Amino acid sequence: EKLENSGLNREQAKAITLVVRQSHEVADFATKADIKDVKRDLEDARKALSAEIDNVRKDMEHRFEKVEAQILDVRKDISMISKDLLFKLGALIVTLFGMTVAAIKFL
Repeated sequence: EKLENSGLNREQAKAITLVVRQSHEVADFATKADIKDVKRDLEDARKALSAEIDNVRKDMEHRFEKVEAQILDVRKDISMISKDLLFKLGALIVTLFGMTVAAIKFL
């Protein structure tokens, strides 16, 4: 009606109305509601990702603590072994020294 009242004939008004309607049907416009939905989805994804990162961080901290404890155990074992080897080496030196002294006395 508005197009006809502005001086266009009925056929022209129908053609313009049809073209405008088709252009709106073809065009993909995001409404404010669509944008809000996307923002909400992004926020939900961000929260889920943040929670997952926190879980991974806690898991890694736990694993690092276990590895550090294992390294400490290995260091203790190495220390005990080195003390044991030092004791055995000392005993071997004393034995060899004694055998050398005995050999010198018999010569």
